[in-house]
Amino acid sequence: MHKILVLIMYLLLVGGLLTGCRLIPADKEDFEVGENAYVYSLEVQPIDRDSGRVEVIVTGELADGCTSLHEIEIEQQGQEFILTVLTRRPTGDVACTMALVPFEATVELDVEGLEDGTYEVLSQNAKTEFSLDSGQ
Repeated sequence: MHKILVLIMYLLLVGGLLTGCRLIPADKEDFEVGENAYVYSLEVQPIDRDSGRVEVIVTGELADGCTSLHEIEIEQQGQEFILTVLTRRPTGDVACTMALVPFEATVELDVEGLEDGTYEVLSQNAKTEFSLDSGQ
């Protein structure tokens, strides 16, 4: 029985080597940047107007076990802050779990110098808003 187990493990190891699969990419150029995340919620933290910043917690899931957060781009258009979640993922034949992976990230919005009013934060289908008031 022991010899059979050793033979099976040996065949699996050799089979993996022959297919050319690698578990760890060779260098940085083996990654692609994309938008492989699903954003489910945006939550604005209590506002401290003196800091000139507003924190937003972004919650969602990554497409698979090989995908990781790369960065979150912030673009302001008038009263809207648009968040684009960029991911990075190895290219080529890489063994990955095919299950969604939860993530949570905090971003800071620069609100210094903005007028009082209501602002929206958007990312994919998630949306929230916050208000700036000089009296806060």
